[in-house]
Amino acid sequence: MLKKILIVIGIVAAVFLLFRFCEFKNRDGTTQEYNTNLIQQQIVNVGKLIVTEGHFSQIMTYKDQDKYLMDMLSFEKKALIVINADVTVAYDLRQMKYDIDEKSKTITILSIPKEEIKISPDIQFYNVEQSKLNPFTGDDYNKINKKVKADLAVKIGKSTLKSNAKNRLVSELAKILILTNTMGWKLQYENQVITTETDFNQKIKL
Repeated sequence: MLKKILIVIGIVAAVFLLFRFCEFKNRDGTTQEYNTNLIQQQIVNVGKLIVTEGHFSQIMTYKDQDKYLMDMLSFEKKALIVINADVTVAYDLRQMKYDIDEKSKTITILSIPKEEIKISPDIQFYNVEQSKLNPFTGDDYNKINKKVKADLAVKIGKSTLKSNAKNRLVSELAKILILTNTMGWKLQYENQVITTETDFNQKIKL
């Protein structure tokens, strides 16, 4: 009789432990799924177009000469050119690629889109001088436009516009970092565990 009672008690205890184990596993799986969904939602929120705007101005003089009769005769054209340009530096984080590993609780950023620089110059001509033998043509305007954009690219490189855009990018990515740190997950980029915004700054090149 005692033996039968012990067997029944053993079976009841085994069933109870099995139930508790299954309940724990289910709870753990639910938590893991919740964490993953939370992280994915944060990445969706970060995935947007970040645009930093700037304005640049410059004045240049354009000259060109056509020479004839062994350079004894020349016809010059010139103009004073005033340029006002709106410039944007954009990061489209909707194109960011990433991987989520639930088992190791690791988010790996696979790629961050490069910055897109858009230059929109407004070019005005003043004091235009030209002759019928050497008038302004479409080729002149193309040369001027090309030089204007090259000069502006140098100015942009020396300004804080690109670095300001990068700071905005890092601030957005830091939102993912904060969430992963809070939840006990890891964030990786280019084979390095990212722990601070400084790590992002060092990895993202202008």
